[in-house]
Amino acid sequence: MVSSLLDGEMKSGKIPVEHLDYDFIQKCSDVKYLEKIVRVLRSGEEGLYPHLTEFCEKCIEKLNPKSRALRKDNLPATATSFSADEWNQITEELKIWEREIRMNEVELKQMPVFADMKVPPVRSSNASVPLKQKMFGKGDDTRKKNPLPRDYREWDRFDIEKECSKVDEGIKKQNSPKVVDNPLPKISQKTDTEVLMVKERAVLANREKEKGNEAFRASDFEEAVAYYTRSLSVMPTAVVYNNRAQAEIKLQLWHSALSDCEKALELEPGNLKALLRRATVQKQLGNLKMAADDLRNVLQVEPQNGIAKKLLEEVEKKVADIPTGDQRKGTKILIQEVEDDDDDKAAPAEASQRVGGESVAAPAETGDMGNAHKKPPSRGDGGPHAEPTPQGHWRGKRGSLDKHRGQEPAKKDLANGAQGGGSGGADQSGDRSAESGGDDSRLDAPCGALPPPLARLKNEGNQLFKNGQFADALEKYSQAITGFTDSGIDSPEDLSILYSNRAACHLKDGNSNDCIQDCTRALELQPFSLKPLLRRAMAHESLERYRMAYVDYKTVLQIDMGVQSAHDSVNRISRMLIEQDGPDWREKLPEIPLVPLSAQQHRREEPPNAELAQARVARAAQETARRAEARFASMKQEGNDCVKNGRFQEAAEKYSECLKLKPDECAIYTNRSLCYLKLEHFAEAKQDCDSALKLEPSNKKAFYRRALAYKGLKDYLACSSDLQEVLQLDPNVQEAERELEEVTVLLRQSLAAAASPDKPRKSVPITEVDGSEEETDEADRKGAGGQQGPGAVGNCDSEEPRIPTQPTNAYEFGQALNAARSRGDTSACAELLQAVAPETLPQYVSNKLDGHTIHFLMQALDGHLLQKDPTLVYQHLCHLHTAERFSVVLMLLDRKERRQMTQLFEHLSAAETGEFTADDVQNLANRYI
Repeated sequence: MVSSLLDGEMKSGKIPVEHLDYDFIQKCSDVKYLEKIVRVLRSGEEGLYPHLTEFCEKCIEKLNPKSRALRKDNLPATATSFSADEWNQITEELKIWEREIRMNEVELKQMPVFADMKVPPVRSSNASVPLKQKMFGKGDDTRKKNPLPRDYREWDRFDIEKECSKVDEGIKKQNSPKVVDNPLPKISQKTDTEVLMVKERAVLANREKEKGNEAFRASDFEEAVAYYTRSLSVMPTAVVYNNRAQAEIKLQLWHSALSDCEKALELEPGNLKALLRRATVQKQLGNLKMAADDLRNVLQVEPQNGIAKKLLEEVEKKVADIPTGDQRKGTKILIQEVEDDDDDKAAPAEASQRVGGESVAAPAETGDMGNAHKKPPSRGDGGPHAEPTPQGHWRGKRGSLDKHRGQEPAKKDLANGAQGGGSGGADQSGDRSAESGGDDSRLDAPCGALPPPLARLKNEGNQLFKNGQFADALEKYSQAITGFTDSGIDSPEDLSILYSNRAACHLKDGNSNDCIQDCTRALELQPFSLKPLLRRAMAHESLERYRMAYVDYKTVLQIDMGVQSAHDSVNRISRMLIEQDGPDWREKLPEIPLVPLSAQQHRREEPPNAELAQARVARAAQETARRAEARFASMKQEGNDCVKNGRFQEAAEKYSECLKLKPDECAIYTNRSLCYLKLEHFAEAKQDCDSALKLEPSNKKAFYRRALAYKGLKDYLACSSDLQEVLQLDPNVQEAERELEEVTVLLRQSLAAAASPDKPRKSVPITEVDGSEEETDEADRKGAGGQQGPGAVGNCDSEEPRIPTQPTNAYEFGQALNAARSRGDTSACAELLQAVAPETLPQYVSNKLDGHTIHFLMQALDGHLLQKDPTLVYQHLCHLHTAERFSVVLMLLDRKERRQMTQLFEHLSAAETGEFTADDVQNLANRYI
């Protein structure tokens, strides 16, 4: 019945009122019909029944939980949907966004499209034609006009001969061969790559290089030079510089070829092609000695190079034919007198023309980062002109670097703290680099206020830079800069040095833009620093930003007039700017900053008066004290951190570094004594506490820790005295009370053991047993009387280790060993080891094991016991490495102690015995060495 009703109603499309009932909805199983009922109820056509609507929705949910009718529309959020603060924030953000959009729209309208990029204009249909230009498409303009007929009166003036000659000339012109003069368009020397990525630049540079190679193979050398220049403007590489140099050699452009060869050698030191081509150019320019040096360098790497051999023979033949200095004409003597000052300055640098078998231009100053004054080669330079030197050799303008180098030994350190070399500094710097490479201790040398890890990074970077590993040095300097920034150290001078050094690496790698950024940062930290200014000027010049380079070079000359490379660069760039900008080139320069007098080094070279000298000394002392204070605080903090983390050995080393800086700091002594107590080095802990008490006689920490050291040394009487002193200074120290109770018990036990006649050490069968017992009894009676007991016990304990008897415990062994070591008596130590069973040695030395003890034992075994009983030495060594903390102590041995250990195993392996073999000794030595 329900189904028939549904069919009838669904056909009509209307819901009867009778179906809007709880019973009908509950019995209905047609989900679609229930959805229609819900729509009717929600629309309110038959009235509002919220409970019935909810009931119908529940029925639909039971039949089809995913029904669309169950979905409800959420109303859009309004101001009432949020809190007042949230709504205010939303409105403010909308207003800010609207304001920014309007400003950006105005800026975009004002900004010209592609203003800085040289790109073709956008083609469009609304192109306008200038008024002066006529429109195309009119045939009247191109059609030839027919001549009008002559008037009768003109025929009277007609000259027949003249007209005939004109006709004959026209025929000759028509018959004469045409001369085709259609030159190719000139190739531009630069390529715009502002919008290209790095990979795209590399592809474009390689494409231009291939074009140059094709032109070179076709013997069109001028076109080859143009394409090589385009490739270098995109991405400079040593290969393209070499190719362009070869093309310029074919065109006999010697100076340009020399400049390209030197640039190739800057990018790839030791490039054989560049050396060979530079030698060819030097030969043509008359610099025979330099050409011979380059050719020898090539033959050292490739001895079978036929071209280099042939060229070297020709050069040597020409050198032999050159007359000596005595046979030259007097006119050249006049030239030498004019250039006398420069030649004298250049003379000491002649010895440094060869370093490691390669011909190099000596840097202006040799040091950690000695490339500061290196003269960058550039196209357009006049090239090296040959000049005679007083030694009778020929050299070019490249020797200007050597001139400056000869002047530099008398100068002070430059801005980044690298010290200059002397005259002959190239060979000396090579020796110093070899020494520093073999001695790792120089890597830990302090550098200003830098912490030891950062100082090591900087020293490693300096060493890598000296070795020519610029990329690795760059990474080290970057790590040091990052660590410096994270640590929050306040030392702008050290950070400026790091940036300057990293800039030098960028300059060597050809990253001129990064070099400029680092130099700018260094100058922000230390204004008017010499080396960052020089490096930034060189980077600007390599990017052909000659105006900026000129400004930096002039600033350098304000600081120090003696920088010869800066003088040469200024002269060279000024010529380029005159060619580029004309006679008004100075007006287009940026403003050159004025250097204050305090930063001008050539003025500071004047001898100062006494007051200035004292002021400088005071400033230097203050700077040294400031750096020492910063390093002291850093080392102390690191030591405290190590103590918190339980690394007591490392903490003791940090505190030792602090005491080198401030030996009168009482807190450092007490802190290091705590580390020694944790490491069970009680004697060292007692010494530190004594030093602290000398500085502060009422320091309760020093008394308490010395008491613990006395307890470890089993000197209970002194321990009790120090603990009582602590309680007198502060009665509330509960730790001291507990320790005093324990020490009192131990003191009573030791006194009782000393008074007992059944001591184990008295059971040794010695002939003087009776006399010793009487003396011991008498000492015990005195001790019982309350006057000399403790002193007698102390005397017995102090005298016992000096006699090499058989110890029965670790304490007696330690006392005997300390007594022998204090006197340096290795024979007594050997007798002591001979009396001890090898298997008990690790137990006896466990609480006394340190580097000095191991070294002393090795001396005794090697010097005395090895000759008598090598088997016993082998057994002792087999058991000694099983002692506690042996591996830790082994890592802390110095070079001398390890050498002693190596000699012992060498002598032991040479010993002749049947108990062990050389292989057994080698296997045992692997556990020690």
